Amino acid sequence: MTTEECIGLAKKYLMNTYSQAPIVLLKGNGARVWDEEGKEYLDFAAGIAVNNLGHAHPKVVEAIRKQAGVLMHVSNLYYIDMQIRFGRMLVENSFAGKVFFCNSGAEANEAAIKLARKYGRDRMGGKFGIITMENAFHGRTLATLAATGQKKYQEGFEPLPDGFRQVPFNDTASLEKAVDAGTCAVMLEPIQGVGGVIVPGEDYLKEVRELCTRKGILMILDEVQTGMGRTGRLFAHQLYGVVPDIMTLAKGIGGGFPLGAMLAADDVASAFGPGSHASTFGGNPLAMAASAATLRTMLDEKIPERAAEIGMYFFEKLVELRGKHAGIGEIRGKGLMLGMELGEKAPACVAACREKGLLIDSTTRSLRFVPPLIVTRDEVNRAADIIDEVLNIL
Repeated sequence: MTTEECIGLAKKYLMNTYSQAPIVLLKGNGARVWDEEGKEYLDFAAGIAVNNLGHAHPKVVEAIRKQAGVLMHVSNLYYIDMQIRFGRMLVENSFAGKVFFCNSGAEANEAAIKLARKYGRDRMGGKFGIITMENAFHGRTLATLAATGQKKYQEGFEPLPDGFRQVPFNDTASLEKAVDAGTCAVMLEPIQGVGGVIVPGEDYLKEVRELCTRKGILMILDEVQTGMGRTGRLFAHQLYGVVPDIMTLAKGIGGGFPLGAMLAADDVASAFGPGSHASTFGGNPLAMAASAATLRTMLDEKIPERAAEIGMYFFEKLVELRGKHAGIGEIRGKGLMLGMELGEKAPACVAACREKGLLIDSTTRSLRFVPPLIVTRDEVNRAADIIDEVLNIL
């Protein structure tokens, strides 16, 4: 089919929930994808920070192929060998004592909210309030929408579940003032992703951790976008020297295969018992095989360290662009999670870059760059050249 035919059929048969670019992507390899017409693109969106090992990584592909021929699904009514193995890998490479598997970031955050409330009811005298951050994004379910600190995502879905309140990000004083007798947890992203790649002050997460400990409440870190090597460490909270009580993961964890995970310290995890939470497809053998191959590759090939090195190189290229073009604001980020303020020109820049063979994303008034963590310096150079060309004509 032609691109126009594909788009016509999509409009006819699919619900209109996305504002999609007018291209149909058919295949990918490494940091590159190709559309229906054979045009090649540098993919610096990576499925929105999902394809951390790039497209069609051979070790992930082989793990999926092998597992698909053995066992894809049996449900969590039974013990699953691959789930146990990957759960052990995650625990041994994190702060956590236990992990719960699901299928997406929203589901992982939903599980974290439920665990915090269950812990609050059983261990904290019935507390259920959760404080989140303005400008945050935690998902599209009703509870994660209530936790999200952006009204535009909530409009039309009221009434939302109660018990959530937002305070400014990177403002410990406002957070402390908001904690009351009914608060059970604070939930936040180490770096706000959808909000525009907003990086906190160096001491902010430590201050939040200290406050949570002092007040006897839980610290939940949403690492759906920042986790799995994206920021230059396996998990972004390691950059700041803190340990949460609960952490959520998704996006990059499966190497492109859908998976979400909610990890918690042993004492907190024990608030869940049989029947308290579940997921039919969560932790299925196929997802576990893909994710185990992804994590093993990240550790063996030091992918987080690579992200830190290439990310700094890319950051410097963006700073060079700011020196050449008026209208570029702050350059922000860690590792290969970078943002560049561009104001009202951001959407036009995204479209023009796509025409020139570079896929990027914009959040609010900023460009967001989340390329595969295996991206090369030459590919970063090409991306920077395309952005330069586009800014010359905008």
